[in-house]
Amino acid sequence: MLKHPTLEKLRHLRLTGMADALQEQFENPSVDMDFESRLTMLVEREFNLRDNRKLARRLQQAKLPQQACIQDIDYTKPRGLIKAKMTELSRGQWLRQHLNLLITGPTGCGKTWLASAFAHRACLDGFTSRYIRLPRLWEELKVARANGTYMSWLAGIAKTDVIILDDWGIVVPDTEQRRDLLEILDDRYGKKSTIVTSQLPPSSWHEYINDVTLADAILDRLLHNSVRIELKGDSMRKQAKELHPSTT
Repeated sequence: MLKHPTLEKLRHLRLTGMADALQEQFENPSVDMDFESRLTMLVEREFNLRDNRKLARRLQQAKLPQQACIQDIDYTKPRGLIKAKMTELSRGQWLRQHLNLLITGPTGCGKTWLASAFAHRACLDGFTSRYIRLPRLWEELKVARANGTYMSWLAGIAKTDVIILDDWGIVVPDTEQRRDLLEILDDRYGKKSTIVTSQLPPSSWHEYINDVTLADAILDRLLHNSVRIELKGDSMRKQAKELHPSTT
């Protein structure tokens, strides 16, 4: 008689995992387990359910543009990827040390995919992440200024463990955008990690920012505590097209 009220109370307490596991025990009474084993099963189910929900929430908030994971990195193409280095980075020590990751190379070589893979790995390890294309960043900040949420937007980004700034160098920032970039990187320096993808080599970034004083400040917070990955080779999109030629 106590079966259903107990289930109802567990669900009322939002212990859904425990309730599901208990119901399975009720439905399969032939399973011979002592009290501690049964309780362990309930707690494990609840823990795993909550952990999976948190992971799903982190992945949703990350807004990654591609489904990518470290295990799927293609080392067969000559892109300059060193497997030992990728394996070491996948362990996440760079995140725990609040280092930045700079991924550069020609268009189509897989920079965004690789950045997404590292951000995905970060989410699996319990870190929060957020993907932002730099051209769209300026639009988001413009909207935030207009509706009065600029400071809260900056605070939210500052709390994110790792952000991806994609397409660095596509559009030259104006004075306001340079200052925004400095605010973002200054909040994160020594506290959080930033992934940057760019077609431009870091040696050209000072010229790209196009302001001596702000460029010095921005790059000081970005380059000196960074790990660099320089991709090479032809576009992966071009290679995929050649493997699947049009029949028309």
